[in-house]
Amino acid sequence: MTRMLVIRLAIAALVGLAVGIEREWSGHGSTGPHPRFAGVRTFLLLGGIGGAAGWMVSAGHPAIAIAIVAGTTLLISAAYWTAARGGGDDALDGTTEVAALFVVALGVLAGLGETGVAGGAGALMVLALSEKEWISATVTRLHGTQLRAALQFGVLALVILPVLPDQSFGPLGGVNPRSLWIVVLIFSGLNFAGFITRRLVGASRGYGVTGALGGLLSSTVVALQFSRLSRERSELAKPLAVGTVAASIVLLPRVVILSLLLNPAVAIALLPYLAPPFVAGLALAIVGYLRLAARAHDDDEGAPDERSPLRVGSAIRMAAVLQGALMAIAFTRSRFGAAGILVSAALLGLTNMDALTLSMNRLGGNGDSATLAAQAIAVGVSANAVLKVGVVLVFGAPGYRLRAAAGLGVLLVTGVATIALLAR
Repeated sequence: MTRMLVIRLAIAALVGLAVGIEREWSGHGSTGPHPRFAGVRTFLLLGGIGGAAGWMVSAGHPAIAIAIVAGTTLLISAAYWTAARGGGDDALDGTTEVAALFVVALGVLAGLGETGVAGGAGALMVLALSEKEWISATVTRLHGTQLRAALQFGVLALVILPVLPDQSFGPLGGVNPRSLWIVVLIFSGLNFAGFITRRLVGASRGYGVTGALGGLLSSTVVALQFSRLSRERSELAKPLAVGTVAASIVLLPRVVILSLLLNPAVAIALLPYLAPPFVAGLALAIVGYLRLAARAHDDDEGAPDERSPLRVGSAIRMAAVLQGALMAIAFTRSRFGAAGILVSAALLGLTNMDALTLSMNRLGGNGDSATLAAQAIAVGVSANAVLKVGVVLVFGAPGYRLRAAAGLGVLLVTGVATIALLAR
């Protein structure tokens, strides 16, 4: 018990120490250009006091804990009131006092035994305090439009999604309202994330980053979304093409990592199939991104897009297009049948790479079965690339179409050639 108490109090005090050091370095401690009531020692003691209060609760003395926390809160409040009355440019800045209250609260958590939560929250607080300039600069670049969009997205995800039925309807059970709405959320989320990213790093580089992040969810969705956007913003053909290719590149390590978690033998067998297209695509994306960065200033001077960052209507239309394609492929699979693992893998890869990866990792054990599973996943990846090339050619604008199809073509040709060579 004594050892555990010492650990809890030590973590509580260390949280206070870290915050106190940051406040001193930033000039908002007990000394410096913007002195406040608390420095390193005071913050360390506040953390320890909070830890002691938390231990009092766990020891069955909640009244004492309440008295300790209440007294500390009154002390901090009095310090802020005194500083505010003193006047000055930052007299009303209560960051240090709020940080002190938070240190006490985290100390209580540590005293109760939640040392991991207290330590993690303390680290995040120190990071937030130390990155004041970056946070302020970021906020100034955002507007009320983003806040409204975030609230709207919350309604879409937290209000509408839970009430939709999670069961399949229609021919072949091809329509699942909840799954379809999740696709809408992915489209809208990509729009919103792309909007924020472009405001932070510029339009040219922003689409590349957004595409790579979108590839963690669905590279096909990124291809659909960027193809549609290329018709609305033809001047962004190059960055949209780079983002489309980046999403497809991210798909490759995503599949390998998922396989590694499910079946390491399949993941090892999969590396020779996916490494060549990954290297080729990565080199292509780096060249494209560097060329965009070199001319980013000129490209970012275009007129800003003031429409809703979510573009819910467009997201619904794109989800409907994707749903139609999925139903068509499901119909083809039902007519074609399972005439072989590789053919089935190609058809499944057109629609859902995660489902293909999961199913093949269950199929693959060791040796020949792992190799066959890896080969099937590689075939599915190539089939998925074929689908995205088709999406780009059908829905993309001419300038975007050529660049994106060429980049995806490099991935496709390299992947198919690798499969052919390893199959010998």
